[in-house]
Amino acid sequence: MISCVYHELDPPSSSAFTDASIFEEINEAGFEYYQGGTLLSPASASPHGNFKLRFNEEALSSLDATGELPDGGVFMNGSVIVKEVYVNNALTVLAVMKKTPSDVNAANGWLWAEYKPDGGVFISIAAKGNSCTSCHDDLPNRDFVRTFDFH
Repeated sequence: MISCVYHELDPPSSSAFTDASIFEEINEAGFEYYQGGTLLSPASASPHGNFKLRFNEEALSSLDATGELPDGGVFMNGSVIVKEVYVNNALTVLAVMKKTPSDVNAANGWLWAEYKPDGGVFISIAAKGNSCTSCHDDLPNRDFVRTFDFH
């Protein structure tokens, strides 16, 4: 097929997602807890406190028989991972990663956000993971998810 006109397409300038839509999504049913919802202690270098981790169906389908993402593995698009951070047994932060590489706000293929339990935003997806990716970009590479190397 031949075209008479060449159109240069601009990259997308807006996101299909908002902070509010991501928060709404993480509060829907269909998530499963890592290690049965055990409260895990953070690794020494982690800025997060004690936490529970949960995965949506897409993220779960990316895990192997041991319930982990193999070294060098990748999560399928649409995967959502939620880290529930607890201080003195109270939920204080929801740190979220959503795999959507084509989104204008994605960094390393993920949207990154942090919320208060009531939905208030600590870190917006518009920040493009600026305060997250440097720690998550380490070896072994498990698609920027560090939990499997520490727990």
